[in-house]
Amino acid sequence: MALLSFILNQNCSLRRSLTFGLIPYISSSLFSTLCRDHPSSPAPPLASPPVPKKVPFTVSAQGRTWQDPYRWMSNTDDPDLSDHLNQENSYADAFMADTRSLQRTLVSEMTSRVPTKISTPPELWGPWLYYQYIPEGKAYPVLCRRLEIKKKGWIKSFLCYARGGFGKEEVLLDWNEIAKKYGKLLSFFLMVVCSKLGYDDMENITVFTESDSSFCVDITSTKDGKFITVNSNSRTSSEEGILPVQLLFPFQWSVYLIDSANPLDRLQKVWKRVPGVQYFLEHHHGIFYVLTNAPLRESKEWSGEGYYLARCCVEDILSSNWQNIIIPSEDFSIQDMDMFDGHLVLFLNKKDYSVFCSIDLPMAVHCKHQVKIEDLDPWFFPLPSNSCSVAPGSNHDFQNSAYRVVLSSPVMPDVVVDYDMSTRKFSVVQQEEVMGFCDSSSPANEIDINQTLVKQNEKDKNVQISESQRWKDFSGEYCCERREVISHDGVKVPLTLLYSHTAWKKGRSPGLLHGYGAYGEVLDKSWCTDRLSLLDRGWVVAFADVRGGGGDSSWHKAGSQFNKLNSIYDFVSCGNYLIKEGYVHSDQLGAIGHSAGGLLVGATINKYPDLFRAAILKVPFLDVCNTLMDPSLPLTILDYEEFGNPQIKSQFEHILSYSPYDNISQGSCYPSMLVTASFHDSRVGFWEAAKWVAKVRDSTCPRCSCSVILKTNMTGGHFGEGGRYAQNEETAYDYAFLFKAMGMLKNEK
Repeated sequence: MALLSFILNQNCSLRRSLTFGLIPYISSSLFSTLCRDHPSSPAPPLASPPVPKKVPFTVSAQGRTWQDPYRWMSNTDDPDLSDHLNQENSYADAFMADTRSLQRTLVSEMTSRVPTKISTPPELWGPWLYYQYIPEGKAYPVLCRRLEIKKKGWIKSFLCYARGGFGKEEVLLDWNEIAKKYGKLLSFFLMVVCSKLGYDDMENITVFTESDSSFCVDITSTKDGKFITVNSNSRTSSEEGILPVQLLFPFQWSVYLIDSANPLDRLQKVWKRVPGVQYFLEHHHGIFYVLTNAPLRESKEWSGEGYYLARCCVEDILSSNWQNIIIPSEDFSIQDMDMFDGHLVLFLNKKDYSVFCSIDLPMAVHCKHQVKIEDLDPWFFPLPSNSCSVAPGSNHDFQNSAYRVVLSSPVMPDVVVDYDMSTRKFSVVQQEEVMGFCDSSSPANEIDINQTLVKQNEKDKNVQISESQRWKDFSGEYCCERREVISHDGVKVPLTLLYSHTAWKKGRSPGLLHGYGAYGEVLDKSWCTDRLSLLDRGWVVAFADVRGGGGDSSWHKAGSQFNKLNSIYDFVSCGNYLIKEGYVHSDQLGAIGHSAGGLLVGATINKYPDLFRAAILKVPFLDVCNTLMDPSLPLTILDYEEFGNPQIKSQFEHILSYSPYDNISQGSCYPSMLVTASFHDSRVGFWEAAKWVAKVRDSTCPRCSCSVILKTNMTGGHFGEGGRYAQNEETAYDYAFLFKAMGMLKNEK
């Protein structure tokens, strides 16, 4: 994970590490995959893995009945549960004991590349400049602000300084102090109520109540602060209402309050729910802009896939008098939007690449006709051409004419760029520094943007680049390639490859294949300094953008519900491609998947246990069928739209056909696996990993299954270690496991 992204997009679970007593040592000379026909495989480990108890439990659904003897692991009150997980942790530590030196080496490498102090450039919001930084020696960021210093003459400046208000820093949130105070885990609960100032809690008025557990509710304001929107949404449907707000102070950046005189009367339902239809609302000078995928009755130009942009006057919001102004074209699909006083920003997808553009407001468009983006004189933000990911900055200030993004690629450290939408020029604000690697300021690594920018139209070809608009990458040291792999049904699957120009050896290098393939989420391929520890040792790191993941909505649908098997076969095809084309040695391919990506990897191993030499499944979703049959779990009902509803027989049969826990191949030789879990994970129950490991050991080759280990963080949540140092330690552990599984520890002595 890139460091600028880490502190710009905090989604961390803070937790302590847990250590145990004396651990029996398992030598790497005793580790093997003897049954996988490796010519020099020694005997399996002498220490035996834990053997959990079996408790008879019969599961019945849709006319089927089967046994689940490890069901008891989902009962946190079971007296044997904690002891079993601790035994598994002890076995994992014993298994990894001979990698400790390598882990220390890897941690040292990773920390040496990171600057001692990391900060984001200030971002203006009203009169304040907001920024974050990680103090030297600390693990977590600090959020601060200070007043913008404007030119006001020396007398006013002196008086401001004398009063202590001249750029004085205010600490708003220090995650390091929170980590000290709360220790193991932070959980936040948000309650939204409408209250009258000066009244006690008894005067709180409920504005909206959602009774359907398959829907979530969020509340936010339009960018200009004129309206509060209450959005009740599932993953594919939404219902939105609006509340006007009362301006307390006539300043553009002020404190706002919901008008609570008659809140129930003022809450308007803008749209009713329609399955599969979503709405996103913004406001601009008396006009609502609506991004939606609602069906269009009369449109010969729109395919019906993805989103289009409509608008209407505020007084017409409850009528059908919408003006459908921007529809997607064959080249572009609309993903999202952002609103400013003078500009509309559209997030687009063009042939699986992220593209951003701005359109001047107000729009000079005849409202009775639908138009394409190209007809509105858009400015397409110049972007690097090398597999670049684009993450929007905060961009809170409605009056700002500059749009901030973070650009990143597998070979380019994070770059913070401001795009001035008024002048149609951009400037590089900051780029992540990489320490102890090479002189990244050397001319060999400085990129000529005129040669690497993606040009979206003819006007972009006239963009002039100044010396201050240059960014740097490591394409001279590492190669980043994009390939298209033919899947089982002829569909082309994007595969991104990353390797060292000097260390990689054709047909002889180990490789690690990443996959996710769910919820329409794009697989993260941004810059990561930790990854260099693999690349410099000759590894190939590959990213399979299988169906079910990000792109346009059709790509997501092609890998969800009844189409889920497409994700699995896409992943298999990408793995085979790496071996067939000589990127990776035929017996040294590993796989890694997080959360729903664990489903992808686990299901692939069940179907093709010989494809991978090793696999890492982090907080994996493996017990799919049982989880979806339990509506009391937090995300079950929401997940019906992604994976299917087992209460419907046809969907139950399909889920059961690929659910990793229910399809373990009896007697087969499985690859070495590191399976991680977090005891307080509210998204994926820790028992899914524990049950999977127990059943794999019980059902597959007993020799091979000795190299399947379970590591449970007894105090953590879904997102792993939050601090930068803890992340390095976790990644070093993962990499050390891969080295051991591949039989490469001797190369590190």
